[in-house]
Amino acid sequence: MLDGKTALITGAGSGVGQGIALALAAKGVNIAVAGRTLDKCKTSADLIRERGVKAIAIRCNVKSEADLKAALDATIAEFGQLDVLVNNAQEVKLGPLLSISDDEFNGNFQSGPMATFRLMKMAYPHLKETKGHVVNLLSSVMKRWDVGNYGVYAAVKAATQQITRAAANEWGKDGIRVNAIMPHAKSPALAGWMERNPAEAEKFQKSIPLGYVGECEEHIGAFVAMMCMDEASYLSGQTIALDGGQVFVG
Repeated sequence: MLDGKTALITGAGSGVGQGIALALAAKGVNIAVAGRTLDKCKTSADLIRERGVKAIAIRCNVKSEADLKAALDATIAEFGQLDVLVNNAQEVKLGPLLSISDDEFNGNFQSGPMATFRLMKMAYPHLKETKGHVVNLLSSVMKRWDVGNYGVYAAVKAATQQITRAAANEWGKDGIRVNAIMPHAKSPALAGWMERNPAEAEKFQKSIPLGYVGECEEHIGAFVAMMCMDEASYLSGQTIALDGGQVFVG
């Protein structure tokens, strides 16, 4: 179990972030729920408290350095420590490269690798104290052979992957582990994409060897909780696909 530990999770108001929060809470972890929409974060916090742990809701736009600092400060003020950091929040802009503006690309970059970079550096002293664990969210879109229309999303996720690897190498001496996952999960974002692209969605599901998309809590969240346990203490610097066997991470 992970009783008494604390996690800060961005984008935890719904979807995969909420699933990870609930799975960690079930293992005894107190949760700081951070996200752009405070009402969604409060809903997640209520669900987390039903698991018998503490939770706080924090409005946080991860593109804002001040918001990131405020979220971390609130977490430490409430719980006194940070054991797990999950960088989940990410703006997504899909489409051909010629259709995407500089501002749209920058929004993806600022909410993804830049926010991850900033928050990891801010959290470093606290993670060093607890010998904590960072989990960054990537996407199997990075491994698509037909990356057309997904180029910007794949690019920013690839940048986050390299930050993950660098931090694992640089901070291992401090006892900090850093890993990344590439999940397929029944999030509102994926559901919306499948509804808008039914033909591609059908092909997508058929390409998953296990034949189905994972659940946010039972499959993705539960695996993240397992990654945070002592039994996984030798796991660091890795990118793990949680996608039913669809992609090969070579």
